[in-house]
Amino acid sequence: MPFGDLLEQVGGKGRFQIVHVTLLCIPVVMMASHNLLQNFVAAVPRHYCSAHTNLSQLHLSPEETLLVTVPLDDKGKPKRCQRYIDPQWYLLTKNGTSSSGGEGDTKDGLDVVLQECTDGWSYNMTEMTSTIISEWDLVCDQRSLKQMGQTVYMGGVLVGALVFGSMSDRYGRRILLLISNLLMAVSGTCVAFSNSFALYCLFRFGCGMALSGLGLNTFSLILEWIPTNVRTVVGTITGYSYTLGQLFLALIAYFVRDWRWLTLAVSLPFYVFFLIAWWFHESSRWLALTNKPEQAVKNLKSVAKFNGRQEEGEKININMLQESMQKEMSCVQGSYSVLDLFRTPTMRNMTIFLSAVWLSTSFAYYGLAMDLQKFGIDIYIIQVIFGAVDIPAKVIMTVSMSYIGRRPSQSGALVLAGITILINLLVPQDKQMARTCLAVMGKGFLAASFSCCFLYSGELYPTIIRQNGMGWVSMMARVGAMVAPMVLLTADYIPWLPGLIYGGAPILSGVAAIYLPETLGSPLPDTIEDVENRGSGICSKKPPKETIILQDTQANLLKPAA
Repeated sequence: MPFGDLLEQVGGKGRFQIVHVTLLCIPVVMMASHNLLQNFVAAVPRHYCSAHTNLSQLHLSPEETLLVTVPLDDKGKPKRCQRYIDPQWYLLTKNGTSSSGGEGDTKDGLDVVLQECTDGWSYNMTEMTSTIISEWDLVCDQRSLKQMGQTVYMGGVLVGALVFGSMSDRYGRRILLLISNLLMAVSGTCVAFSNSFALYCLFRFGCGMALSGLGLNTFSLILEWIPTNVRTVVGTITGYSYTLGQLFLALIAYFVRDWRWLTLAVSLPFYVFFLIAWWFHESSRWLALTNKPEQAVKNLKSVAKFNGRQEEGEKININMLQESMQKEMSCVQGSYSVLDLFRTPTMRNMTIFLSAVWLSTSFAYYGLAMDLQKFGIDIYIIQVIFGAVDIPAKVIMTVSMSYIGRRPSQSGALVLAGITILINLLVPQDKQMARTCLAVMGKGFLAASFSCCFLYSGELYPTIIRQNGMGWVSMMARVGAMVAPMVLLTADYIPWLPGLIYGGAPILSGVAAIYLPETLGSPLPDTIEDVENRGSGICSKKPPKETIILQDTQANLLKPAA
């Protein structure tokens, strides 16, 4: 019998699976909080240059101090990065006025010289009590460090995927899940107690690594302990756990306004998750494949006992397990590497187009999701809206993929996302409601694109190299997430350039997706030859494969963000 039958024999949809999936889904909620944490801990408060030191001895109100210290910009608001070199006392007179000029303000036709904020900055902390911006003065000449912090975090996500992915195959899912939970807890705690921005980035890098380890091993353990016929439902539930996490983050951040306490609030639960993870059973499928059949049989019997099927579990022995795994692995013999993704024409073109789709989807997604302050709406409300839009977006995409097809759904989601982002460039800055609605639509289309990416890519790659293919495109998505924050810095030179890049990339990749094969209703390819034959229009004579192989692969590579 195949391994799936062994799983059904011990209770494929029993109490063990319900408790197992529930306990594994709870940390996914907190993973979303870490992924989008910078929206709150690195929020930029209103700021301006601190007053001259000699003004502290005078009894001036804050408004008067600001008036004589800081000039106004073109919009009549205090400049953020300049002040008068000397206090302008004349502005305190009843008829005193101030206007901005090229070098400074004017007084009786004379230029007033401005200087940088040599005495630091004053921050308006009405929304939050502290952020890393106010703590380490990451403003003006240092403002690029804010985006650098998020890029470093995403770099940790990329490195974690490379490290924990290979270690998981070698040492097992459970032990790596334990390590990842502990790493997230410790790194998050260290972030909260960091006394410099360099240490903050170092420990956020550790959080990023932990997030990859959690994602890879959580989904592996979920999918490898449930039967094929419920994997779509369970996968959907797990995906919505991440969506719930986006909403939960807004709730926590609303009540915890200090960045250190907020970081602790989303990190301390991982100590509990670390303790809970000791209860999890290692995947019997992995144990059997790594020549540990005794432990695999022991775990299957334990699951059977938990599900009230102890009698059926006692019938399982090592010979039955080895026979089931031989049949499962009969079609994936041989050694393949990432290079095989580029050796043949159809595989090469397919990999290039999919790389563009994944990179641009992640790039634009994080470009929108990590810059919420620009919409001029309460940051807590916009976080809730941005999280909630994923719910209908994923439902619509599921229906579209089932009835219209994968290729038009993927291409359409990307093109529509790009168009909404580009249209937003034409909307005046004072039309905040219109700008927010367009941004929410764009983020919804990108969430739908992510939902399609996982299924479509898994169906395109053949069984023998599907793990390598999904690993490659997933890596491209992480590269996109790393680059996205840095693009925001171009707004200092050309204000509309980030929007043009964020909108143009999905449109270009949406066009590229048109050249991918349609997979709706098609059997999964087993070999590279099957893919090449499909690309040349030759129908494969191989029988359709069970979707179990595809869904197992997707489980290993799902990550939070989609």
